[in-house]
Amino acid sequence: MSPALASMCSRLSRPPKTRFSVCPTWSARPHLGAATSEAQENVALQVAEQMSNYLLTGAVENALNMPSVTAEEAKHMGPWIKLAGHLGSFIGQLTDEPIKAINILYDGVAATMNLDALNCAGVAGIMKAVNPDVNMVSAPVIAKERGIKISTTSQDKSGAFEGYIKITVVSDKRERSIGGTVFSDGKPRFIQIKGINIDAEVGQHMLYTTNKDEPNIIGTLGTTMGENGVNIANFTLGRNHAGGDASRFFMSMRECLTTCSKNSAPQDFSSRSNR
Repeated sequence: MSPALASMCSRLSRPPKTRFSVCPTWSARPHLGAATSEAQENVALQVAEQMSNYLLTGAVENALNMPSVTAEEAKHMGPWIKLAGHLGSFIGQLTDEPIKAINILYDGVAATMNLDALNCAGVAGIMKAVNPDVNMVSAPVIAKERGIKISTTSQDKSGAFEGYIKITVVSDKRERSIGGTVFSDGKPRFIQIKGINIDAEVGQHMLYTTNKDEPNIIGTLGTTMGENGVNIANFTLGRNHAGGDASRFFMSMRECLTTCSKNSAPQDFSSRSNR
């Protein structure tokens, strides 16, 4: 079924409040000077074409509240925009206390892209942890209203990857950071968390744990998940040094992980242990 869009050009100072205003396929805009029937038809066609371009190619044209993205940029940046959203979602769910600042670091090829669009995706991922209705358009506005300072840093290629994104969240209690990249297959990967290098594929249902590097942790976690009928599809781990901090990611084939993590709600990423 093809999507339909209705558009109206109003001569009022602002779009009228009608029962259609809440309809997702309804677009109302102030009068644009289109006084003739021909001009009004052209405006309607332009809106429809821009919506079609976004749905088909991801291009964002002439937006007032969102960075413009060309069709070519959307094709190249699509996996990176998803990565930024995943990184933001993960670190947002780990952070319980109020956020004071967000810094997003772009390295290598990531630094050459449309950073405004990537910023919106990353901030939206963070904000969704407390408000699922937040999107790339509203996230920067909500962050500003809450007094969250957003900064961006770009740098040339500095490591083994052609490029990566690293998001750091600052609160009164601590700083948290997570880094990720996009492999040649277009899939996003987590490559660093809490300064620990890892290589974790991003999945819909994941369990993240962190603890001191000591024996019997992996066996206990595996047994607990097995007893609750959770099948482990992938497993990755890392540590900063022997006996130090260790991190682990489990990707599950089961629909949710709440049976293993009683304190977490069903969501894309479940996190437990000393964070």
